[in-house]
Amino acid sequence: MEIIGPVIVSGITTGALYALATLGLSLVWGSLGMLNMAHGTLLTLGGYAAFTAAGQLGLPVPAAVLAAAAVGGAIGALIFMLVAYPLSRRSPETFETTIMIATFGVALTLENVVLRLYGGQPLGQPLAVGGSINLGGFVLPWQNLVIIVSAVALMGATALFLTRTKAGRAIRATAQNPDAAKLMGVPVARVYLQVLILSGMLAGVCGVLVSSITQLSPALGADPMLKAFIMCVVAGLGNLPGAIIISFGLAIVEALVQFLAGARWGFPALLAIVILVLIRRPGGLFGRVEVRRL
Repeated sequence: MEIIGPVIVSGITTGALYALATLGLSLVWGSLGMLNMAHGTLLTLGGYAAFTAAGQLGLPVPAAVLAAAAVGGAIGALIFMLVAYPLSRRSPETFETTIMIATFGVALTLENVVLRLYGGQPLGQPLAVGGSINLGGFVLPWQNLVIIVSAVALMGATALFLTRTKAGRAIRATAQNPDAAKLMGVPVARVYLQVLILSGMLAGVCGVLVSSITQLSPALGADPMLKAFIMCVVAGLGNLPGAIIISFGLAIVEALVQFLAGARWGFPALLAIVILVLIRRPGGLFGRVEVRRL
């Protein structure tokens, strides 16, 4: 347990971060059919927003976390109003391609803004929690426990929002069939705006959690964004429960591979799993095969 315990804890902690990052990315894809390439940058902005609120303005921890969520949600709203909505109106037939390119440009722009404002030197997140607890066979850092509990709580709150509220039911209806939802009186454009705001808020808080165990840098969200995309592909794009399950599973696999074979083999192992899954199930493990009649 002294060896395996920390590996499992590391895998669960990483899985919680992957799941939270994947949740926002998969939510946008499932609702809008849009791959938001700026999703990782929203994590970065959330981390820096909390750093500014807590470290420079002296605000308490809850206010700093709310600042991260507010910044992420605001940028998500701006992405919809200035980029996604105009593109969907002007070229709906090529929206999936053009929105990828456009949001990639947004990501580069925002990353350079962060670089200009804060510089390229890594910074420490002041919201990190020190200390640990002894669980017999191994030591569990408090920061890992905070990350796991926070991520699970956010995912649970998101699930309740999607299943128990009128706005959540509108989001699920729009994701299933936007044309039918529009005919039933659902304001589809407003639903898309709400989805990007929710995704941005989740990304902002995720950025705080990620930076609490790493360091703040302009490229903070690049790795979570890449891993989140991998989880979405393996689970099936747009499948929220499947993406969360796959995130925890692959994170534990990655931690075990890194322990047994070395840190450099963790990411290649994930890519190998992606290739095998796509060969066997092109729609993902939890995805549905789309049948088109000609």
